[in-house]
Formats: sequence, structure tokens, C-alpha cells
Amino acid sequence: MFSSKDLRRLIIPLILQQLLSVFIGIVDTVMVSSAGDAAVAGISLIDSISSVLVILFTALTSGGSIIVTQYIGKGSPEEAKESAKQLEFIVLAISTTICLVCVFFRAGMIDLIYGSIEADVFYHASRYFLMVAISYPFLGIECAGTALFRGMAESKIPLKIGILMNVINIVGNAIFIYAFKMGAMGAGLATLISRFVGAFVTTALLMQKKRPIHLENLHKVKPDKRMIYQILRIGIPNAIETSMFFFGRLLVSGMVSTFGTAAIAANSIAGQCTSLQSIPCSAIGSAMLTVIGRHMGANDIEGAKKSTVKLMALSYIVNWIMIAVMLIVRDPVMSFYAVSDEGIALATELFIIFTIYSFFLQPASLNIANTVKASGDVRFAMIATISSVFIARVGASYLFAFTFNMGIHGIWFAMAAEALMRSVLFVGRYISGKWTTKTVID
Repeated sequence: MFSSKDLRRLIIPLILQQLLSVFIGIVDTVMVSSAGDAAVAGISLIDSISSVLVILFTALTSGGSIIVTQYIGKGSPEEAKESAKQLEFIVLAISTTICLVCVFFRAGMIDLIYGSIEADVFYHASRYFLMVAISYPFLGIECAGTALFRGMAESKIPLKIGILMNVINIVGNAIFIYAFKMGAMGAGLATLISRFVGAFVTTALLMQKKRPIHLENLHKVKPDKRMIYQILRIGIPNAIETSMFFFGRLLVSGMVSTFGTAAIAANSIAGQCTSLQSIPCSAIGSAMLTVIGRHMGANDIEGAKKSTVKLMALSYIVNWIMIAVMLIVRDPVMSFYAVSDEGIALATELFIIFTIYSFFLQPASLNIANTVKASGDVRFAMIATISSVFIARVGASYLFAFTFNMGIHGIWFAMAAEALMRSVLFVGRYISGKWTTKTVID
């Protein structure tokens, strides 16, 4: 169903898009920092809220994408198109509701989440939150469109749209922050405009009839209970799983904050290095949702198994290549960070811990889960992920770091324990074959 050439066309843009996201994030942070400490603090507080919503939108739309890919694999283009429209309807309804709540109750939300903060920080946070909250419906539409394009194996289009959005965001920051001196609100306005353009372009391209799955008669869309149930049956467990994973990370971050400045800096630096190392492997995992979803929609179980083996082998190969690359460039990369020698030495030790366990566990702990999800076995994926996060990552972090007095090193050994637990659970599920018995479309 997917040749090696098809896989390259699907995976390479995914890798580039994730690299772009990391790079743009760095550039955006540097530009916004010129608005002053209070503005940066306010933006940081709201971005913590927004990042949760981005995760939820992405998880929900990924669930919808699984439905679409299975209909494509089944050879049911009309049902695929209808599920695409229902996905757009669901995401727009949810994101608009969230937008209205945040716009009208943003002051209370800031007080509830962060308590008493300095007046100038609150001022910038509230103004930035207003602009960003208005952008949520556009963000939702863009996320849904990205998921649909990936479901059609057209990953180049989201890459190009992502480049366009980020260029607009950078130019907007330059205009509103540097020229008009609008501070945090200017950064929020740039984000709003970039997301509006992204949603508009994404929708316009999805309405082109030359595509196998295109949107039409959007003004006549009516809720379809059967389709909505199918999408939410996949999307909600996926969203819960992703949210709990993020929540577990926050709990562990709270533990890290108790180990002192050097440990906090080292944890951040090592985390950024591991994120860079993981990008190609993660991109292959995203591609697996499309590939395995197509096979399962066509009831091609053997094809799904063969593609899983092929993509897992590729995951390990690129993972080992990236480990070698990062080991070579590790010292030059870490020299860019203006932190103490103690912090750099500690970051190096943490990165080595990650390198050792990721050599064996990274693809197995992350990517095999996407075969399970693409088949529709999302309830098991949700339970397995939540269990591994709270038993291994959170529980073992406390045990290693505090009971065994291993400090920050204990946190990273707990990450290895989580990867091991996830690998055992998902590989075991794959070998059992129970994932092949799940159905998500009629």
C-alpha cells in the first residue's frame, strides 16, 4: 500500500516540520524577550495554558485522522469526506466554546491558576491571553486540516503551511513588538494573524476537488451522531492519554525544581538535546498512524504487521544515527548555553543516561503505540500510557530521587523505567494480536 518512495514523501516533511517548530520556537522566544521581563513572564504563563489546548486539539484531531485513513483504506471516499467534515465541525465547536470562555473569564482564570502575581505581569498576561484566546478556533481548524492532510499522506502541505505561519508570526512580532511597541499584546496579535492565515489556507486547500478527501458544502454541514461518535470514541481517549502524559511531566518538573538552579538548568538543557535527537523517530511514529490506519481500514492485517516491522526497523536505524550525531555535536551544542560549568557537566550526565536507554527503548516505547492506536485500540493505549506515567515516571521519580537520594539523576532513571514499562506493555499488546480485533468504522 505504501512503497519506500511513498514513505519517504510522507516522513521527510514530518521531520522537517518538527525541526522547523523547534527552530522557530527559539527565534520567537528571542524576539519576545525584547518586550521586557514582565511581558515575557506574562507570555510564559499564558503559553503554559495554550500548550495544553494545543495538545488537546492535536490529540483530538489525530483521532479523527484515524477514522479518515481507515475509510480511505476501506475504499469509501464519500464516508471519508463526511468524517472529515464532521471532524471540522467538532473541532470548531469545541475550540469556539473554549475561546468564548477564555475571552470573557480570562482574568479569573489567571487568578485561579497562578494566584497572586505582580500587577504588570498580570497586565501583559491578560492582554496576550485575549489575542491568543481569539485565535483558538483558527488553531483548531488548522490542526484538523493538518491531521486530514497527513491522513491523505500529503505531509508536504502542512509543512508549507507551517513555514508560512511561522514567517507571518516572526514578521508580525517584528512589526508589533519592535515598531509599534505593543509588547505582549503585539506578540499575541502576531500569533492570531498567523493562525487565521493558517486556518484560511488549510481550508481553501482542503476544498480543492482534486484531492481524494475534500471539503464541500461546508455551510450545509449537520451533526451526524454516528460519525461524531466514531471520531470521539477515538479522539477522547487519545486526548485523555496525552493530557495525563503532560500532567505527569508537570508533576516531575515540580520535583526537579527542588534540586537547585544547576539541576533545573541541566534538566532543561538535556531535555532540549533529547528532543532534537528524537525528532526523526517521532516523525516516523506520526507516519505510522497514516500507514497502519490505511491497512486496517482495508482489513489488511498482514500488511499492517509488515508495515509495522518495516517502520520500527527504520525507527531504530534513524534513532541510532541520531544518537551518534548528538554524541559528536553534544559538547559544541551545550557550549551555547550560558550556564555554570556544574550545570553543563550535570546536563552531560543526564544526556548520557538518556542515550543509553533510548538506544534500546525509544522506538519500542513510543512508535509501536501508534500501530495500536491506528487500529482503534485507543482504550488500551490510554490505560497503558497513564499507568506508565504515574507508576514509572512519577512514582519511580519520587522513589529514586528522594527515597534513594539520587537527586536529578533519579528523575532520568525513572524516565528509563517509564520507557521500559511502555515498551513491555505495547510490544506485549502487539504480539498478542488483540489490536487486530478492534473496529472503529462500520
